[in-house]
Amino acid sequence: MRILKWLAASLVAVSLSTAARSQDIDWQKVDDAMGRKATVTGDVHRYGFPRTDLSVTLDGVAIKPALALGGWVAFKPAHGGVMAMGDLVLLETEINPVMLKLIEGGLEITAVHNHVLRASPATFYMHVGGHGDPAKMAAVIRDALLASKTPLTAPAAGSPPPIDLDTAQLDQIIGATGQNNGGVYQFAVPRRDPISEGGMQIAPVGPMGVAQAIGFQPTGSGKAAITGDFVLTANEVNPVIRALRSNGIEVTALHSHMLDEQPRLFFCHFWANDDAIKLARGLRAALDKAAVALN
Repeated sequence: MRILKWLAASLVAVSLSTAARSQDIDWQKVDDAMGRKATVTGDVHRYGFPRTDLSVTLDGVAIKPALALGGWVAFKPAHGGVMAMGDLVLLETEINPVMLKLIEGGLEITAVHNHVLRASPATFYMHVGGHGDPAKMAAVIRDALLASKTPLTAPAAGSPPPIDLDTAQLDQIIGATGQNNGGVYQFAVPRRDPISEGGMQIAPVGPMGVAQAIGFQPTGSGKAAITGDFVLTANEVNPVIRALRSNGIEVTALHSHMLDEQPRLFFCHFWANDDAIKLARGLRAALDKAAVALN
């Protein structure tokens, strides 16, 4: 009982300490450095950098930015400043110029890879990390993005286009509640167990990029293009791959996004364009092979 009380008190202390650190940060300076307002979830400030300048097609589908072109950077208060994590969407010619600027500014490159196949033009994803002063890191990130054609003016706010799918049925099959993001119906399904990076718990998991991410983009007549990634431990990788492939869902990449997370995680990306309900059932079969939190 004493141990339980000590654990509860420790968790409260950590929560209060994190809240205090967040209040100490001048987030307006970070917003100014980024050139846009953050989306705030809990103590995480997330900045979106969608590649609205690109016209990317895949198997005849014009990809919406929210489906597979949504670059982002998130800051979470930590001892001595913030933990930064992000995923920048780049063309092949932009990779090295952006990377050089990030390295010069003291940020870490944690992965560079594809997420999808056959896209035209081909897009690549540079995962970044860092720890320290958020305004300084924000300035480095913005300066690095100047070496690409990533739009640095925040997109105009507006109502997203309607989702021409049976979203209630999708929610029921997946076992979570999705949301309309720019005309893409998105799910963020957390793992059951906590994830830490550098000894610090990564939460909330969705804004920090460590939830199972699933997006449905309507393609007409009840069909949808789907992509995203499963966040998996080593023993879950091949059961999930087999579940996806047996349901007609292509596996397009398997890799890491971070360097010293616990437990060790692998990100399994996928793609299909078919009947949305059929694909949802295939995705649910794959989710059932992983330790995730579903309704």
